[in-house]
Amino acid sequence: MTDQTRWGIDLVQQKNKAIKYRRDLVAKAMEHVVKLDETGITDLMLQIESEYERKYGENVAKKYTKIVL
Repeated sequence: MTDQTRWGIDLVQQKNKAIKYRRDLVAKAMEHVVKLDETGITDLMLQIESEYERKYGENVAKKYTKIVL
């Protein structure tokens, strides 16, 4: 067991909690995505893409977004 009084342990725990919280959010969202039909998933995808572009810039979004026809 790791000594809980060592310097930096709280930072590691905080990082692990943030990772778990993010994974839980994704899992919770996926529960709802599974229930959507094709139109709903397409609308959600477009909203996610626009939010990604707003946060990280259009150039970055285009780098990771591929249109499949």
